[in-house]
Amino acid sequence: MAETPKPATTSSGIPVDLTYGSPSPGEYPFTRGIQPTMYRGRLWTMRQYAGMGDAEESNRRYKFLLAHGTRGLSVAFDLPTQIGYDSDSPLALGEVGRVGVAIDSIDDMQRLFDGIALDTITTSMTINATAPILLALYVAVAKRTRTDIRKLGGTIQNDILKEYIARGTYIYPIPHAMRLITDIFAWSAKEIPEWNTISISGYHMREAGCTAVQEVAFTLADGMTYVQAAIDAGLDVDTFAPRLSFFFNAHNNLLEEVAKFRAARRMWARIMREHFHAKNPKSWMLRFHTQTAGSTLTAQQPENNIVRTTLQALAAVLGGTQSLHTNGFDEALALPTEQAARIAIRSQQILAHESGVAQTADPLGGSYYIESLTDEIERRANAYLATIADFDLTGPYGMLRAIEQGYIQREIQNAAYTYQRAVDTGEAVVVGVNAFTSEDEASVPLQSTDPTLEARQVERVRALRLRRNTTLHAAALHHVEDAARNASNLMPPILHAVESEATVGEIADALRKVFGEYRESVTI
Repeated sequence: MAETPKPATTSSGIPVDLTYGSPSPGEYPFTRGIQPTMYRGRLWTMRQYAGMGDAEESNRRYKFLLAHGTRGLSVAFDLPTQIGYDSDSPLALGEVGRVGVAIDSIDDMQRLFDGIALDTITTSMTINATAPILLALYVAVAKRTRTDIRKLGGTIQNDILKEYIARGTYIYPIPHAMRLITDIFAWSAKEIPEWNTISISGYHMREAGCTAVQEVAFTLADGMTYVQAAIDAGLDVDTFAPRLSFFFNAHNNLLEEVAKFRAARRMWARIMREHFHAKNPKSWMLRFHTQTAGSTLTAQQPENNIVRTTLQALAAVLGGTQSLHTNGFDEALALPTEQAARIAIRSQQILAHESGVAQTADPLGGSYYIESLTDEIERRANAYLATIADFDLTGPYGMLRAIEQGYIQREIQNAAYTYQRAVDTGEAVVVGVNAFTSEDEASVPLQSTDPTLEARQVERVRALRLRRNTTLHAAALHHVEDAARNASNLMPPILHAVESEATVGEIADALRKVFGEYRESVTI
């Protein structure tokens, strides 16, 4: 609920109204924002994405970020965790803790959040194929620490379709992956009602090279697919739709990005009310997190990335984001150092408290250019949605067919190729890369990973297997397999399995036995 807005003035003492023009923010179709008071009532959540090495190292970074003003945590997991392999798997060799934190068991998850009250923060977890397992681990830790799980707030990314399109950390064939998502929807609505059950992500497609228009169209098409799948699974749209959230990228073209966010919000409201006939106004609202664009960061003159990130963060704020992550300026070279992370969060705080952009809702609304650009992005994105719908003329799953036939992938690849050619020819200027270069560049300190970490994490998971109750563990995994073979919701047996000290890899393997694994066959 928005807080009562305080009076505001410019630095010259000129009173600032809460909003100017019409329609007002908080009114359907929410072009100008989903809350009537927007940031005058409550600032966006400042959430920094972090995870490195093992649970202890990541826990130290989380406490550092919280001490410097972060209001929400965002967990990065290493690749083995993302694709369901334990740290001692031969397939995990060399990847443990490299691009995120290694989580194998409930003990790891408890160490990750040691000393952090889970009912006082919100936690976002960037996890997809193994989302039900990591969500179960988080809930199990809350129960261990006697936290009321109904008060847990946060998000799991849980958007598997964009993995088949742009990122690649999938495990199971698409129908089974979709079942896991709808099982999470149904279980969470009853057990953890404050939790956002999916973050439908355009971010990774944009990182892969799609345009702003494509980001809107493909993200909303994914969202429509999830909503339809949940309805087909017997769920009432208004029981789960208010907990859907979205995740967008913010790039350098400031005004196009602002218009993109406004267009996406308006389109989703109309889709939910007119196409899916949702009755609850909260079901119509597109709530979204934004992350600044990693793909725009340059290894050359990395300090320039501070400017890029701030510009992108400004676009997200002017576009009405609900939460925001700002990248570290050194992330084109390594995981961010503490200094880079501090600068990143300070950039958000300066925007919030010094720039004045948070004083009035939708400050660019009514601009001839912004309004025209918003309309044009919506028009072009709707044209994509119509093309996608044509892939399944007799049913509602055009996006699935478009992915299977490689259409979405080809569109993104073509857009990426077009942009890269523009950079290579100098038509698109990238400061410090193809223009305004410097021969004498100072090096910046980089974050390093402890080389002994992987061996320690392997030893932890092996020690867990030796000390746990093997009878309880085996029975719990058997229940997971049974539920996978029938129509039972998978979340209760997965939660029981993690509480019985089954590992992420073991639970993922139990599902692999039943579901099999996805093998990409699309020719791009």
